[in-house]
Amino acid sequence: MGLVKVFLIIFSILLVIFSIGVISLTDKQIPANLLGGEELFSPSDWVKENQIKVYKNKITLDIEDASWATFTNTNSMDPFIDENSHAIEILPDDATQINVGDVISYQSSYGTIIHRVTERGEDKEGIYFLVKGDNNKFQDPFKVRFDDVKGVVVAVVY
Repeated sequence: MGLVKVFLIIFSILLVIFSIGVISLTDKQIPANLLGGEELFSPSDWVKENQIKVYKNKITLDIEDASWATFTNTNSMDPFIDENSHAIEILPDDATQINVGDVISYQSSYGTIIHRVTERGEDKEGIYFLVKGDNNKFQDPFKVRFDDVKGVVVAVVY
């Protein structure tokens, strides 16, 4: 009986490890770092802790020159932002403040687009950003210049 119990315990442990591996590889919302997942770029720390005040009956954010953003149902930023999400954005002083991982809204020939910065580069025209919707397979097909940036998302309210 002792050998059977040991076998069942080892089998159970292996089954759990295999299940975590399958879940981690198929569902990106399960932390894959259990099996060596990679670090992804996250938004910069635009709102400092001392700018956030939480009270019993309200929350205040002390963010200068903030604007309110709403979204259309394109699914490009699912699951981070969807049509019923709301956000607060600010316009940085210059392009050097925007980093890979930040979510920006920018004006394009298609209208206002809100996507994540995947690369920041510089060419003869200056700093540019390559962006991509979190739920899109491909980057947007053009460089985004600072003059086109309408804001950086600093808070999302669901």
